[in-house]
Amino acid sequence: MKTFLLSLSVALFAVSQIHAQKSAVCVSSGVAISGYDPVAYFNQGAAVRGDKKFAFHWQDADWYFSTAENQKSFSKAPEKYAPQYGGYCAYGASMGHKATTDPQVWTIVDGKLYLNYNGAVRKMWAKDEKVRIGQADANWPKIKDKE
Repeated sequence: MKTFLLSLSVALFAVSQIHAQKSAVCVSSGVAISGYDPVAYFNQGAAVRGDKKFAFHWQDADWYFSTAENQKSFSKAPEKYAPQYGGYCAYGASMGHKATTDPQVWTIVDGKLYLNYNGAVRKMWAKDEKVRIGQADANWPKIKDKE
């Protein structure tokens, strides 16, 4: 059963590439990371929904925050808080393509935020996280402006 579920997750991950965008930032209705607050991952250790009243526009996307303080922190240093690979799946980037993500499936490694497509993909990512980060870092410049 576990093998079937893992296979299904990988298949769904591959299909998700259809929804990847040409944009360097993964957006839904113009909003980055489905409206989740990127700063909250760091200062609350949780995926927290942002509020459009605390919005900041950066890299052709609106970013939402749960507090004015988080919005201010992001506006001063967006690269510090924004997820790697524009919020696309870190595992997908390591494989050379873009895929959408679930903002509730995340990891912080060496002070950087990484999102994944789903929990099963995050498990695959976690098996060789450092190697995957190196692969994704190398692939990202080639894929960031592609669909």
